[in-house]
Amino acid sequence: MIFIGKSAAVGLGGSVLVSLGAFGAGATLRHGPALSGHGRMFATALLYLGLALMLAAWVRLGQSTSAREVVRTAWLWCVPLLCAPPLFSTDLYTYLAQGAVAHAGLDPYTHVPAEVPGPITGNAAGGWSYISSPYGPLHILIVKGALAVTGENLVLSAFLTRLAMVAGLALLCAALPVLCGRLGARPERALWLTVANPLMVLCVVSGGHNDLLMVGLLAAGTALVLARAPGTGFALVALAAAVKIPAAVALPFLVWVWAARRPGARGFFFVSASAVSIVVFTFGLCTVAAGVDLGWIRSLSGNSWLEPWLSIPTALGKIVRAVSPGVVDAVAVCRIVGWIVLAGLVTWMWWRSRAGGATAVRGVAVALLAAVVLTPVAFPWYFAWPLVLGAATVWPSWCVAVAAAASTWLVVSTHPDGATLLPPWGFGVMVVVSAGVGVLTARVTPSRPALLVPRM
Repeated sequence: MIFIGKSAAVGLGGSVLVSLGAFGAGATLRHGPALSGHGRMFATALLYLGLALMLAAWVRLGQSTSAREVVRTAWLWCVPLLCAPPLFSTDLYTYLAQGAVAHAGLDPYTHVPAEVPGPITGNAAGGWSYISSPYGPLHILIVKGALAVTGENLVLSAFLTRLAMVAGLALLCAALPVLCGRLGARPERALWLTVANPLMVLCVVSGGHNDLLMVGLLAAGTALVLARAPGTGFALVALAAAVKIPAAVALPFLVWVWAARRPGARGFFFVSASAVSIVVFTFGLCTVAAGVDLGWIRSLSGNSWLEPWLSIPTALGKIVRAVSPGVVDAVAVCRIVGWIVLAGLVTWMWWRSRAGGATAVRGVAVALLAAVVLTPVAFPWYFAWPLVLGAATVWPSWCVAVAAAASTWLVVSTHPDGATLLPPWGFGVMVVVSAGVGVLTARVTPSRPALLVPRM
């Protein structure tokens, strides 16, 4: 018989309430049955009650000293959410709409969902019906495969796609303890900050985001490179980039890790050539299997019409545009400057990481964080990219508290349906809630975490 702790039980109750509320307040089908009026208000209240229970349970779970307990609890919280409509985003329906283009025999990098009318493409949100896919060939292969099995059953195809993405969570659960053993963090703390994090559970897992599979493959590949299996490790990171391109940021950093075992210029060039060969072969295999080409590269800027505040260049551009309207395209100018700063910062971090080992992995985490905030478009779930590798390093207690507060705010800063903005008073309430989570986390977090000796 499996016993669960109080934190797991409270969080499970919250997850069930959130899942029930999602049927009225989440990202429900556009052309399916939907609640309105008092029914929608009740569903929203139920969802936020469950959310409060999950946040309280997560903070309490931070006191756990068992990595196994954290993993078991995270899976327990995720299961109900996988059976409910997505939360805080409609991306899952966009994935399927783009997959329907590929399933129809068209190139998803040159054709758009609006060209393939039907129940699958009809559920894509707004402008996404007229944008080609910016995702890699492995992503296309997954969604095309799900539709090949389910046909036009949108609910079942969404469920199968979610299951494929959740494989990333399993990879995280296996890889993070290995990374912690190499980088010095407590496995239970790293798992608590990542796989059990409300940002991961309520946003990434529930939303069915392909970022979950990307970071799972990235973490597993990084762990293998550190564990002296660089060939397999680079292949997994290449698969991560074949899902979503930001994972490719890690590749040049991991070359330093591998090259540290082969000192000298000849060793570096051998490692670089081997890494490039592995990545090209793996990526090419995915491309051939998906039946596509490299057209996704020219589609990467397809979401540039969005102007979210989480992107620093975009936010600055919007402020300048509001203060001095009509002078120049302030957003475009700030985004160009952001790209230049990002390129310089990543290059600098790469050069500083040439010692390899833990230094290079920390460099990847910083580079991914820079990529999130300096690229033109950023969404809350993007912050899971740097969090996964960063959590495997030792943090002071105050940093853990800030990360917990920020994670909470990133989740609740969006309405559960992923499309409706929160009212101004709602943002105020959520700031207070997020700050409370940070304070409570600081109180339950050990002030001096035990250190493990990093192994290179």
